[in-house]
Amino acid sequence: MQAVIIIFVASARFVNQSRWQRVTGVAVLHYSNSKGKVAGPLPDPPNDAYDASYSLNQAMSIRFLSELDVMQVSFHIDQAKCECKWSSNPQGSFHYGSINVVYVKVCRRGINGKLRATYNGISFVNPDTPIRLADVYKVKGAYKLDFPSKPLDRSPRVDRSIVNATYKGFIEIILQNNDTVVQTFHLDGYSFFVVGMGYGEWTENNRDSYNKWDAISRSTVQVFAGGWTAVYVSLDNVGVWNLRTENLDRWYLGQETYMRIINPEDHSNKTELPVPDNALYCGALSRMQKPQKISSDSTLLACSKLFVILMVVFSPMISGLS
Repeated sequence: MQAVIIIFVASARFVNQSRWQRVTGVAVLHYSNSKGKVAGPLPDPPNDAYDASYSLNQAMSIRFLSELDVMQVSFHIDQAKCECKWSSNPQGSFHYGSINVVYVKVCRRGINGKLRATYNGISFVNPDTPIRLADVYKVKGAYKLDFPSKPLDRSPRVDRSIVNATYKGFIEIILQNNDTVVQTFHLDGYSFFVVGMGYGEWTENNRDSYNKWDAISRSTVQVFAGGWTAVYVSLDNVGVWNLRTENLDRWYLGQETYMRIINPEDHSNKTELPVPDNALYCGALSRMQKPQKISSDSTLLACSKLFVILMVVFSPMISGLS
């Protein structure tokens, strides 16, 4: 058999071309019978630097490998019953129940004379008391479980609203990007199935185009400018998890939220680890703070930010600030 060497080249799209045209990532895949070094120029890139449809179709062409050595895996969604099943034959199947929908719009605008970024009209501000610790020690009013499941026709506000999700439930998140640049979003604590992408405003009819069989599992996903991305998440990890933009300035301005998932039947910490001995207590629980052993590697821990996020659809709107 002839020796095979495969070269992977990655370059940026939808960015300032003069700034990024020389930023290229290269990887080389050697098979066991390919011992030689790679020589010669890199292959020419496709002429698609600003071809949005090409990039979107390429992203959706990446599929989950459905035939494995040990078993066959299938992903089936019964849209008529609004149920989702993940089956792993021959070991059995698992029913995740009804699909709750969270439709999130991301905006950037002024609130009280300051530039803020929002999810569904809410610019998140971190509570004084960490969310999960507030639950454990029954601190009232630390946060609100009123994150809207869709954009509301009201003035934006700064708040501590998070998503009240159901343990062992299944949730559909639609991310709507009405901005002029590509945005990416990350969900802590979970991997999700990327079932759909498209351009324009998302509608329920777009569910007909979802990949219901071999969608890939990821924890970070892109949303193209003027488009939407839909993901499904199986809520089997207890805790408070952050859903945030990967754009640092927008994250700083409040474009994030948290997803709270509690097992109401767990009274002995079987599905969630107990609070660690080195937990940082603040806000209403500051009296419980224990002395910390500070090392050079952990001096920034006291400033660390707790993350708990959900799903969002975003449309950028910029208004003048007075």
